[in-house]
Formats: sequence, structure tokens, C-alpha cells
Amino acid sequence: MEKRKLSFWEIWNMSFGFLGIQMGFALQNANASRILQIFGADVHELSWFWIIAPLMGLIVQPIIGHYSDKTWGKLGRRKPFFLVGAILASVGLILMPQANIFISVLPALWVGAGMLMIMDASFNIAMEPFRALVGDNLRTDQRTAGFSIQTSLIGFGAVIGSALPYVLTKWFDISNNAVPGSIPLNLKLSFIIGAAVLIGSILVTLFTTTEYSPEELANFEDPQSEKDIPTEEKSKLTDIFTDFAKMPTTMRQLSWVQFFF
Repeated sequence: MEKRKLSFWEIWNMSFGFLGIQMGFALQNANASRILQIFGADVHELSWFWIIAPLMGLIVQPIIGHYSDKTWGKLGRRKPFFLVGAILASVGLILMPQANIFISVLPALWVGAGMLMIMDASFNIAMEPFRALVGDNLRTDQRTAGFSIQTSLIGFGAVIGSALPYVLTKWFDISNNAVPGSIPLNLKLSFIIGAAVLIGSILVTLFTTTEYSPEELANFEDPQSEKDIPTEEKSKLTDIFTDFAKMPTTMRQLSWVQFFF
């Protein structure tokens, strides 16, 4: 038994959620420092806020990857995770520039930093299952195309997200200035648009992509399918650390490059 060969547009729709994820990620990366400074963060302390992103990735991605491998429900295997991640990330995108509305409860800086943490964790929750979806749904001879399309959508999302505040100001004459302590309107609108695109792109994938059930995956003649995993050995969350120790040499070399660059 073999997986069905997907058309270009089926692969495109399957990966389309990456456009919204990366657009939101780019908006955060390009503008979070400015927002936190407006709320009172010391420019010399901003690096502490940016430790959150790799820390969330280090913690969240292995856990989500482990549990999404074992999940199957009405929505499927990967879909519940990237849907929940997209919803939480969208909430963070909308609320981060609006953090001063909570000033009666908490300092705006704390709320802004909290939203940054929520976004980082949520982007990782959504991103990891999307990568795994390519391996789940595509035949071996289509996976290169699948990852290439994902990479293209990541690039499109990064460019759009990074340029959006500038476009709103230069093309639509939306103000980039605000009274001290307030976020400019172009940034607020950019984050709201980013949240809408994130949810919309995830829904495209959700409604156009069908996942294979665990039983179907087990029957495919694929060297990476679940049938090759000994049934008597149940994987555990702690296996993550064992897998790091058994990492192939090439992956270990690439990990050092990723870590430092």
C-alpha cells in the first residue's frame, strides 16, 4: 500500500498555514523590541526578553512533537496542535500592542513580556506539527517538494510581516507616531492583520487537508512509517534525551551551526 500522490495545490494548501505563522513571527521579531521600549523596557535589558524565544523552542518543540505523534481525534493527528497554537498566538499578537489597557491590573511592560512569551510558545506549538505533517502525508519522492513549498511560504510570510507596518504608513497614510507610552496605530493594525492572516491560513490547511489515520500510516510501505517501530517498545518523553545522544554526525554538526548562527 502506498500514499496517494498529491498535486502541487494540495501540497500548497497543506503547508499554507506556515505563511501566517511566519508572518506573525516576523511581526514579533521586527517590532517587539520597540513595543517593549515604549512600555518602559531598558534598551540594555532587551536581550533578556529575547532569551524567551529559543528557550520556548527548546522546551515546547520536543514535547509537542512527542505528544502529537501519539494523538488521534476528530480533528486528526497534527491539526489540533497547530489550531490551538494559532489561536493562542493570535491572542498574543492582538494583545501585545494593547498591553496598556491592562495597566490598572499589571504594568504594561509585564503584560507585553507575557504576551511575548505566549506568542513564542504558541508559534512553536503550531510550527512543529506542520513540519511533521509533510512526513505524514507525502510519499518519499514528494517530500523534497513539500519542504520546498514550506520554505517558500515561510519566506513570503517573513517578507510580508516585516514590511507590513511600513506599507500601512507609506501606502495607506496610517500614523507611525503616538503620544509617549502609547503604541502607534500602524503597529496595532499590523498585529491585528497578522493575527487574522494567521488564523485564516491555518483554517485553509485545516479544511483542505486530510490526515491519514494511525492504522493507515502503519500499512504504508514506507521506511519511515510506524510499522518499523517495534510494538513492544513504547516511546517515552524521556526518549528525547536518548535521541539527542544517538543523533547522526551530520545533524550534530548542523545543530552547532544553528546554535551559534
